[in-house]
Amino acid sequence: RVHIVISSIEKVVPTLADATTLLRLLGRSATGQEMTSYTTFSTGPRHLADRDGPEEYHVVLIDNGRSEILGTPYREILHCIRCGACLNYCPVYGAIGGHAYGWVYPGPMGAVLTPLLLGRKKTRHLPQACTLNGRCQTVCPMNIPLPELLRQLRIDAWQHKDTPRAIRWVGRSLAFVAGHPRLYARFAAFSARVLDALGGQRGRLRSLPFLGGWTGSRDLPIPRGKTFQDQWKQYKEHHEEKKP
Repeated sequence: RVHIVISSIEKVVPTLADATTLLRLLGRSATGQEMTSYTTFSTGPRHLADRDGPEEYHVVLIDNGRSEILGTPYREILHCIRCGACLNYCPVYGAIGGHAYGWVYPGPMGAVLTPLLLGRKKTRHLPQACTLNGRCQTVCPMNIPLPELLRQLRIDAWQHKDTPRAIRWVGRSLAFVAGHPRLYARFAAFSARVLDALGGQRGRLRSLPFLGGWTGSRDLPIPRGKTFQDQWKQYKEHHEEKKP
């Protein structure tokens, strides 16, 4: 019998003590357990005195572009131990699920690692699926700066013109509007009213013209209530009235 172990190169650690430390960290970060439910230790081919075990033992280490990541600003993603803590705290992952990421690794860590392994053009949408709220880094046991890495992937995509022209045009338009507060406030209020009218009593949009991808697999919730600018204005007025 032949036992073949396949592992990516970032999973290799120097000693058994190092592996034990990472296993304990993995269980606590993933499910709150002291150890994961299934942990297997293999010590190589069996010896003459052993009753059982493989006659041959082979270890295959997969690079698949990981050594190239090591020399880039994204090298910290190789510290990931696959605990899934960032997934559990990611609002985007909670809303769309894992299959929407389209490959092996979902969630924030997948949005960073997948473009590095498969290429930016094939996965240019993944770094955009993030609100940059920072919760993933807060709970990451390895303290990987996931929001910073996702932001850098966006910058790289923009500089290499990997993003579609329509998105680049929208980005420039939003940047112009955001640079003019009064115009931004009016635009936000107008957009909220239009979406509210289109959503009707359902409170959701089943389809959008020219933006079918947003509603291709699920309805789009529409904004409800007042805009943040309106709420902030009322908050300031309310507190100014209370001042002596």
